[in-house]
Amino acid sequence: VQLQASGGGLVQAGGSLRLSCAASGGTFSSYAMAWFRQAPGKEREFVAGISWSGGSTFYGGSVKGRFTISRDNAKNMVYLQMNSLKPEDTAVYYCAADQYGRGDSRSFKYDYWGQGTQVTVSS
Repeated sequence: VQLQASGGGLVQAGGSLRLSCAASGGTFSSYAMAWFRQAPGKEREFVAGISWSGGSTFYGGSVKGRFTISRDNAKNMVYLQMNSLKPEDTAVYYCAADQYGRGDSRSFKYDYWGQGTQVTVSS
């Protein structure tokens, strides 16, 4: 499967952004999906994950209550709604797919990765 992330940009602290990830070339509904992020000089960090059906979602501690992951299997899309953004949310955000997975916060579980989209939050 190929993944294409979009929707990043520059936003002020307290603002919102919605990231999108378009999947192609596979049976999208067979993949658990996730968003990770990586800031300069830091390790890749789990942000949010969702099961193949969308019935289960889970979040990294730093974004819980502010970000929401969702998916539309009919459109082969996964989304990340980001609210109450903080400067520390600044990073490149990547979507990832885990075929037949049930959702996991560990990056090595994901077989496919998008190219990343930059999110910059100004203070």
